[in-house]
Amino acid sequence: MSDRLYIFDTTLRDGEQSPGCSMNIEEKLRVAHGLSALGVDVIEAGFPVASPGDFEAVNRIAREVQGSIITGLARAHPKDIEGAAKAIEPAGDRARIHTFIATSPIHMQAKLRMQPDEVVQRAVEAVTLARSLAPEVEFSAEDAGRSDIDFLCRIVEATIKAGARIINIPDTVGYMTPFEFGNRIKTLMERVPNSDQAIFSVHCHNDLGLAVANSLAAVEAGARQVECTMNGLGERAGNAALEEIVMTLKTRADYYGIDTGIDTTKIIPTSKLVSQITGMPVQANKAIVGANAFAHESGIHQDGVLKHKQTYEIMTPESVGLNTNRMVLGKHSGRAALKSRYAALGTELDGDELNAVFARFKILADKKKDIFDEDLMTILSGDSEVNMERIKLVSLHAASGTGDTPVAAVELDIEGEILKATGEGDGPVDAAFKAIKSLVEPKGKLLLYSVNAITAGTDAQGEVTVRLQNEDFIVNGQGSDTDIVVASAKALIAALNKLPNMHAREVHAQYSGV
Repeated sequence: MSDRLYIFDTTLRDGEQSPGCSMNIEEKLRVAHGLSALGVDVIEAGFPVASPGDFEAVNRIAREVQGSIITGLARAHPKDIEGAAKAIEPAGDRARIHTFIATSPIHMQAKLRMQPDEVVQRAVEAVTLARSLAPEVEFSAEDAGRSDIDFLCRIVEATIKAGARIINIPDTVGYMTPFEFGNRIKTLMERVPNSDQAIFSVHCHNDLGLAVANSLAAVEAGARQVECTMNGLGERAGNAALEEIVMTLKTRADYYGIDTGIDTTKIIPTSKLVSQITGMPVQANKAIVGANAFAHESGIHQDGVLKHKQTYEIMTPESVGLNTNRMVLGKHSGRAALKSRYAALGTELDGDELNAVFARFKILADKKKDIFDEDLMTILSGDSEVNMERIKLVSLHAASGTGDTPVAAVELDIEGEILKATGEGDGPVDAAFKAIKSLVEPKGKLLLYSVNAITAGTDAQGEVTVRLQNEDFIVNGQGSDTDIVVASAKALIAALNKLPNMHAREVHAQYSGV
């Protein structure tokens, strides 16, 4: 019989802490539904005490997302724990409080300014309170990778005794090597007298590029929960990538003999969903989910794959949800066919939501001959902004040519008021951006402009990601269209819609400045 590894996804908490990856409540709900469909055991929905918005997001996920355990993060403080308990309460017997405190000398001395005895007492009090408020409690020893092993054994034993049934050992700063980390898990499980009363978990960061390797070493040593994120999102260099851990265990089942509950055919759609919502593109050579993960250019490789796929492919594209066949959907396709294809991609659509997506699908189908799964996922992501658009693109005309100054004319609907402006720039996109920004306040500082061709061919949709900063607020916007200038304008508008206090400028003069 194979062992079972529990997958704890923290995309909505640790992943969202990546600079520029902040999500609104509706976006978090869509990701949470996607993660549940993927089959993750635990969804860390957020840090409820961080903000009213985070509390509401966790609460709605607890109410609306089925199947997975829903957990909220809490520091070892009564206010945090009580807030987390209230946020996750709708999940009922699927609710978990995840509380933590730092245990390394540098964190206890420099950050907490607490003595080791005080840290143990605080951890025990936190777990005791959490256990009285939720059916399940997880305790994390922050920066366990740099903690003294004797002290780590002491606090783990004490928190298990207090009621924690999941003990998480994080390599918070990505400091450890696989041998060290695996040995640390093994030592804890051997030395802590009541270790058999808890599941040991790991949460590894990728500062030295070892997050997945460290997580797998811990699994070999006996850990049976891994905390990870889609696409490896996370603070600094990110977290262990869910898709890499899951597919390693599946591909090398002969070595590990450990199962997960993940439906691997939904990995690619979930990866794309997270990428589109966060505005964080996946690098082409990223393992499992990168655009080149199943691509072969070398003649030797092509020859081998044509003769036998396993010469250069250790897993099939289909096993991770990559549809290698062209989608046969077009302008004559109906709702039933569209709904069926979305269901195959892991998204169930009905009623008004299906009608809205179908309308967007028809618009695209009139523009391009071939509709691919990537197009469908982009249509779906675009629909998430429908209910929060204060600014809408009515029309855009851009002109540029050799020796001519590029110019763009835009017409925007800003909260029901139709406004027009023109702009000049270094290119049609620059001109369009200047025209749009002339009509709104705040404009936001452009931090990122990224273009990606979603599908092949000259009629491919272009997907544009824009990142704006206004004071300390950073937002992402995405837009897609067969016209890259239009896609760019949509992306900018999507980002502007997310800036707080967005409004039309009081003076709506024609604009052609630099």
